[in-house]
Amino acid sequence: MKRTKIHRLLTSENPVDALLLKGWIKTRRDAKGFSFLEINDGSCLKNIQVLAESSLKNYEEISIITTGSAVAVAGRLVASPGKGQKWEVHADRIEMIGSAPDTYPLQKKRHTDEYLRSIAHLRPRSNKYGAMFRMRSEMALAIHQFFRERDFRYIHTPILTGSDCEGAGEMFRVVTPNRTREKLTGGDSGDFFGREANLTVSGQLSAEMFALALGDVYTFGPTFRAENSNTRRHAAEFWMVEPEMAFADLYDDMDLGESLIQYLIDYVLTNCSDDLNLFATFVDKELMKELRRILDSPFIRLPYSEAVKILTSSKQHFEYDIAFGIDLQSEHERYLTEVHFKQPVILFDYPKSIKPFYMRVNDGDNTVAAMDILVPRIGEIIGGSQREERLGVLEARMDEMGLNRDAYWWYLDSRRYGSVPHCGFGMGFERVLMMMTGVSNIRDVIPFPRTPGSIDF
Repeated sequence: MKRTKIHRLLTSENPVDALLLKGWIKTRRDAKGFSFLEINDGSCLKNIQVLAESSLKNYEEISIITTGSAVAVAGRLVASPGKGQKWEVHADRIEMIGSAPDTYPLQKKRHTDEYLRSIAHLRPRSNKYGAMFRMRSEMALAIHQFFRERDFRYIHTPILTGSDCEGAGEMFRVVTPNRTREKLTGGDSGDFFGREANLTVSGQLSAEMFALALGDVYTFGPTFRAENSNTRRHAAEFWMVEPEMAFADLYDDMDLGESLIQYLIDYVLTNCSDDLNLFATFVDKELMKELRRILDSPFIRLPYSEAVKILTSSKQHFEYDIAFGIDLQSEHERYLTEVHFKQPVILFDYPKSIKPFYMRVNDGDNTVAAMDILVPRIGEIIGGSQREERLGVLEARMDEMGLNRDAYWWYLDSRRYGSVPHCGFGMGFERVLMMMTGVSNIRDVIPFPRTPGSIDF
C-alpha cells in the first residue's frame, strides 16, 4: 500500500477505508483500553491523531512508545469526535520502525534557539524549524516560478572561480592536499587549476555573459564569504538570487526587485498560511502587519545623497557616523524604513568610491548607477546596479581599483563584442526568509549555518 502524507489526510473530503502513514511520535497519552498517538511526518505543521486500541497484537509495545520514535500505521481515516480536528486514524496495525530513548533531545517543552542550534541535525523535527524549512522550500519554488513567468532562463554559474566579483578579497581559497599537488600540476605551484581558485562570492559576472546571449537570465545558488563577522545578519555560506537583464537600465532593475519582493510575500501569504501563522503567533506578533505593509506600499525611491541629508539632519543618535561617501549601516537603513518613511525604500546613485568596478558610472563621474532595496526590520535585502557596458570606462575603473585586466579578459570581451546596456541585482535568500518569518538571526533560517568557528554537522 502506498504511503499517504499527513497533509493530504487532513485535507481529505471523505473517510478513507485503508491507508498507510509513516511518521514520528510527537506525544502519547493513554486511557483505559487504548492510547492516543500524535504523529507527524514533516509534510505539514499539524499532527494527526491515531487511536491505538488494546486489541492490537503489539499494544504492550505501543503503550510505552516514546516521543521521537518512528512508526508505520495501517488503518482507517474516520471523522473525529474531538474538538479542533476533522479526522483521526483508527489503527488496525502499528509497526515500530525506529525507537527513540527517553534521552531524545526534543521534548514537548519549548527549547531556546541557542540550544536548537547545538542540535541542528535534529531541530527540523521541532514545530518551529519544520515550519521554517517547509517555507524555505516553498520560497525557492516561488522564486523559480516568478522568473519563469517573466521568461527568464535559469543559469548554473560556477561555485569554483578565479575571479573576485566584489573586489573585496574576502574569499575562501580552494587547495588540494599536499601529497597530490605536484602530480596534478606537474610542478610545485600547489594549485589544481594552475592558478589560485576560490569559492564564489557571486554568480553575477558569469550570469552577465549569459544575459548578453540569452537575454534575461538568473542564477540561484550558494555563495561564500570569508568575512570574520558574528553578526545576526552574516554567515560564511549563504544563498543568492541573481537576475541579469539585457537591454535594461537601473530603473528596470528597481522595478524587478520591487516586484520580486512583493510577489514572494503574496505567495507566502497564500500558500504557507499554517507555517506562517506559527511565526506570527510565537516569534513576531507584528509579522502579518509588516508583511502587509510591504506588500501594499509603493517603494520609496530616493537618491543616496538625499538619504544622507535625511540621516544627518535627523535628531536620531547613531552609533556610526554618516556622511556622503560612507556606506550606510543597518541602523541607518532601518531608520529610513521604520522611522522616517515607515515603508520600503530604494536608494540609488551611490558614490562610486564605495562600489565595485562593474557598476555604470553616471554623468558627473562621482556616482554610479547602483541601487539597494531596504525593508523594515531587515535593512538591505537587495543590492544591484546597471552594469558598465562601455569598454573604455570599465577598463579605467579596473585600473583605478588596482585590478589585473588580464584576469578578467573574458569579462572585457563581453564589452568588446556587441555590448549592450544591462543590469541585475543580488537578493540574499536568507534575509528574505528573515523578513518572511520575523526570525532575527540568519543562523535560524539556514539548515546548517556556517559561521566563524562553527562548521559542525
